[in-house]
Amino acid sequence: QVQLVESGGGLVQPGGSLTLSCIASGFAFSTYLMTWYRRPPGKERELVAVITANGGITKYEDFVKGRFTISRDNSKNTVYLQMNDLQVEDTAVYYCMPEGGWAHWGQGTQVTVSS
Repeated sequence: QVQLVESGGGLVQPGGSLTLSCIASGFAFSTYLMTWYRRPPGKERELVAVITANGGITKYEDFVKGRFTISRDNSKNTVYLQMNDLQVEDTAVYYCMPEGGWAHWGQGTQVTVSS
């Protein structure tokens, strides 16, 4: 049974920071590119960041570039998203997913940026 369990979200003021974690199980985590997606209120899921299997290459969508950092620890089957300088537009439910989108979405973790 493949499981993706996201955590680390919360309420933060504009300019604040959060670190999200996703613990994966049920598949060969270290062989897959991993991604972070997010779903803002009333919108479809959108890609945020990608990291290669060994963590050597990362890619970011323009709206988070320079503020977010994706990383992974294959010994812990965990992918992280460090988020700095958060803005109200970053408010969303954040999800992890292996490249290819073949797994069921987890519950995600809510990030709310508000004063």
